[in-house]
Amino acid sequence: MTELLLQCLIAGRPAAIPAREVQSVIAVEDITPIPGTPDFILGLTALRSQALTVIDCARAIGVENSAPVDERRAAVVDLDGHLYALLVDEAYDVGEALSEAVAVPGGFGAGWQRAARGLVETEHGPTLLLDTSALICTPRQDAA
Repeated sequence: MTELLLQCLIAGRPAAIPAREVQSVIAVEDITPIPGTPDFILGLTALRSQALTVIDCARAIGVENSAPVDERRAAVVDLDGHLYALLVDEAYDVGEALSEAVAVPGGFGAGWQRAARGLVETEHGPTLLLDTSALICTPRQDAA
């Protein structure tokens, strides 16, 4: 069985979100910050009168991203009845996974290891298959 994927870039790296989890892809405007939240939670935005929590995927993974927030897109997903806008550099295609997911090689770093369910082959090449709940529920790094 093939799985449809929303193919995107996060910090310049090919990634994919299972299409069955994506409600829409939007341009994010007017983010209202939420005091006291981890840095990967940029704040709240609205979509058709519904509040969405904006998650910066690159920050959640722990990688630097130089792309301006206002030039990026977001995949809207629902996790346990809450809507999230997962901010990515670019959402460029919906395509099939051409292989089963295999373990993420060690050279990607701990953040990608935690946030990816595996590496899949797509028509655009090897792509990290994201675990949306791992992106949203990133463990908070408290200062020692």
